[in-house]
Amino acid sequence: MKNNFLLCGSVGWCLEVMWTGLHALLAGEPTMMGKTSLLMFPIYGCASLIGPVYKKICRFPTAVRGCFYTAAIYLTEFLSGSLLKHFHMCPWDYSSTPHHYKGVIRLDYAPVWFATGLLFEKILTKSS
Repeated sequence: MKNNFLLCGSVGWCLEVMWTGLHALLAGEPTMMGKTSLLMFPIYGCASLIGPVYKKICRFPTAVRGCFYTAAIYLTEFLSGSLLKHFHMCPWDYSSTPHHYKGVIRLDYAPVWFATGLLFEKILTKSS
């Protein structure tokens, strides 16, 4: 489980740097500067729970599992973001975007979280 936590934390960091770099490019920044925060590592590491959960829900269709992972990611993002925001440490703020909830989750990211959950499922089931 420790190795999966480290794997998920590292993959999450890499995905976030790529995602923020893409956003920078779309905003007209040719350097495509991506970024993340040290605080994100344990949050992404929580995706290691997908492995044991997958063993319980593997018989469900991919779409159902993806929806479950999306809801779990939203819950994790909301709880961790709310806690970090309380201590003025939250590295993200979606307040200026449409479709946000309390500035800590973006409802329009549902397809991203759906795909990300299934990606982590694939990574974790291959590494087992």
